Amino acid sequence: MCELCSGISRRTFLGASTALSGGLLFSSLSASATAAPDLTGEWSKQPPVRIYVVYLGTQGFYPRPSFDSSAAIQQVYAPCLEAAAKKLGDVEFIGKDHIANDPNAANQLLPKIVEQNADAVLVIHLTAGWSQPFDIFASTGLPVAVYSQPLAGHDWGHVPFKQRNGAKIIMSVSRDRNEIQRLAGLLRAPVRMKSARLIVVGVPGCADGSPAACDYAKIKEKFGTEIVHITPEEVIDVFQTITDEEAVAEAENYWIKPAKEVREPNREEIIKACKVHFALKRLMIQHQSRTITVKCLGGIIENIGFPCLSLCRTLDDGGVGTCQADMDAALTMMLMLYATGLPGFMFNMNLDMSLNAIIGVHCVAPTKMDGPQSERLPFAVRSHTETERGVALEVLMDRDADREMTWARLSNNNEILVGTGIMRGGYDFEDRGCRTRFIAEVTSSTARELFENLSGNVTGMPWVPLLHRIMFYGNHMDNFRDLAQLMELKFMIEGKDMA
Repeated sequence: MCELCSGISRRTFLGASTALSGGLLFSSLSASATAAPDLTGEWSKQPPVRIYVVYLGTQGFYPRPSFDSSAAIQQVYAPCLEAAAKKLGDVEFIGKDHIANDPNAANQLLPKIVEQNADAVLVIHLTAGWSQPFDIFASTGLPVAVYSQPLAGHDWGHVPFKQRNGAKIIMSVSRDRNEIQRLAGLLRAPVRMKSARLIVVGVPGCADGSPAACDYAKIKEKFGTEIVHITPEEVIDVFQTITDEEAVAEAENYWIKPAKEVREPNREEIIKACKVHFALKRLMIQHQSRTITVKCLGGIIENIGFPCLSLCRTLDDGGVGTCQADMDAALTMMLMLYATGLPGFMFNMNLDMSLNAIIGVHCVAPTKMDGPQSERLPFAVRSHTETERGVALEVLMDRDADREMTWARLSNNNEILVGTGIMRGGYDFEDRGCRTRFIAEVTSSTARELFENLSGNVTGMPWVPLLHRIMFYGNHMDNFRDLAQLMELKFMIEGKDMA
């Protein structure tokens, strides 16, 4: 962590640690945006997200007449931006204009923002003035984020009213200057969604989820994301061009040797599953897509094998891979990946009311829950549970007990359901459920409230949208609140809020 960016001295931290238990004081760091996923191999490098920086405020009566805003920029905020750009890896901070905090100065800057082809605007609020500049920057139609250090001024108080009126603007009022990095990371999401392509593999009409998410035109209209439909026959044709030799190294080095156990599938089945991965990956590269969802039981399995291992590998590599052609789930993963660099685990939601807990189970999970550069979780190579065939993963999450987690699900391109909990490890109850299992104590509501208000009455009764949620490591409640504001989504705490 950059000491300049923390805004908290060691003495202050030590003095506050007893009252705030340390972790609470720095709780936002666990949700900070991380580096953009580095998809190794043949994926083309994405252009950086161009974030136009505006330093707002020169001199004024607040925080004090002698406040030197130029010195603050040079000594504090410029180093923070440099550190954030290095950490995020896929943003370019442009502009960096220092203007007076008044509407005229903001309006005069608009042509330059357009000329610079900015993708988003980051305002660093330095001194008191007017709140109209926030509206003026939001009028560009670009996503806008504002960072305001406490006591920089009182302008922040108007922002909630602007948000309720639909402005695509988010704000952090915090002494923790690492929030600048978090906000910049979030600004990536709407930009990346607009240029993304999501591959759907299956027979025509296979898409599952909420009605609006199964309508490709509505996805394009809402997020800008293009859907590419690929039939099972196309996958099979590519699969037949993959040699065993190409898949042997992948099978041995990435799956068999690192595994704690290889139980049901034999070596040949694992090699075949790796050939499926290379076939799907080749199609992703061909269509310039880093995201894919597969209708698992829709023809591919009967002809070439299960895609479970491939989807796990895609998640580990920093892409999005989901099963059952669940469109809401894929879009949720994309949104969070672009904002934070983290993969998600799509799971069937179950409850254990006796423990005030949710249970998550599925046969596709990343082994790198903290991102592509992180240490892998222990795992076993297993079969797919419901069919007792093919190759899937049992990812063992016991190591991460006591970590915070967040689950989420988009619905109808309009609402996003979110909840939080504390990981309590794996879950073993009479050998039931899919291969990867976790249990988490609910903190955002209760298991009873989840039962009574499941899905907030927005997903309806179909099984896929009713059951599937995406789990991410860390507490991302604020990230999802901000993403909902940027993406014009209704934010809902599952178990508490109802449509």
